[in-house]
Amino acid sequence: TIKNMAFATIIMEKKRTKEIRQVPVGFSWTHLFFGFLVPLFRGDWKYAIIFLGISFFTISLYTCITSFFYNKLYAQELIGKGYKIKSYNGANKLLINAKLGIY
Repeated sequence: TIKNMAFATIIMEKKRTKEIRQVPVGFSWTHLFFGFLVPLFRGDWKYAIIFLGISFFTISLYTCITSFFYNKLYAQELIGKGYKIKSYNGANKLLINAKLGIY
């Protein structure tokens, strides 16, 4: 679909609070075009600040590189905060787990 350019989107839920997040998996086109604003809008303050700081020194070259792995960083950050995968939305579970480094 046009709104989701990654190859798959999974649903993650924090069991304690029942908070739900949609997490794209794969190349981040939105990060390529909007840089540090993507983690900022997702509430991922840590990477928003890191990417903003890096952009001052690399003149936005970092977006070309970090677009390949930002969605993975975001998913792993959520897992670290207690989120679990609730739904794979019909995507291949083994492929998603391999992309996210979940074994």
